[in-house]
Amino acid sequence: MTLTVAIAGLGAVCRPVAEWLDQGVPGLKLTAISAGDEARAHERIAHFKNKPKVVPLAELAQHADIIVEGLPPALYFDLAEPVIEAGKVFVSVTVTRLLERPELIERARETGAKIIVPTGALAAFDAVRAASYGTIHSLVMATRKPPKGLVNAPFVIEQGIDLSNLKEPMCLYKGTVRDAAAKFPANVNVAVALSLAGPGPDKTSYEIWADPAVDRNTHSVTLDSDSTHLEFTIAGVPTEENPATGKLTPLAVMATLDGMVQPLKIGS
Repeated sequence: MTLTVAIAGLGAVCRPVAEWLDQGVPGLKLTAISAGDEARAHERIAHFKNKPKVVPLAELAQHADIIVEGLPPALYFDLAEPVIEAGKVFVSVTVTRLLERPELIERARETGAKIIVPTGALAAFDAVRAASYGTIHSLVMATRKPPKGLVNAPFVIEQGIDLSNLKEPMCLYKGTVRDAAAKFPANVNVAVALSLAGPGPDKTSYEIWADPAVDRNTHSVTLDSDSTHLEFTIAGVPTEENPATGKLTPLAVMATLDGMVQPLKIGS
């Protein structure tokens, strides 16, 4: 059995995924893509061996069993709504936007859709999720990014924060994940995913730092629960195309897709 895949976006996350699928993955077939610039989309797939259709975003759900999302936050619901209504599998990278429309999760339950959030960009998601079946006392995450990965965040722009000549680490935010999602919609997808695996966005504490001393997107997590105490740090290499996105993110999407067709699956 072969599952068909459609991809929304051809940026730092989804272009490597599309190229991987085009090389041939047993059990998976790329059938359609959608991108904001149709002409550019055709250019980016010009070298593909098996060129997928280029279709409007609103029609993408009609062309595959699995829809992979790697869109700017502003376009998220233009894809999420028709995919969920169609009862398809929705692999969502920009999970931050789901916090604004939690009713979409219930709607997915009604239509039979599945919303899957790739978790490879952060270690120990399975441990946090497992701990949530007991009692989590606290879950704290701190993110440090190179300043160039945060200069376009709405909060930074609105507050007029100049990160261009930063010499020392600057804490831009400290609070809950839910509040951070509104201020940094393109920077906190990992934190949102972690909170959803754990006690939720209102009970997960979060800090975000602009740090000129780091050249990687660094996430530190501390979990304390009745079943385990967990501390870990992961330092992801940023992509050249988008410094806010780590190179591990498209690989996490690949692992998620491959896990859907493999006879042996490791992790939840």
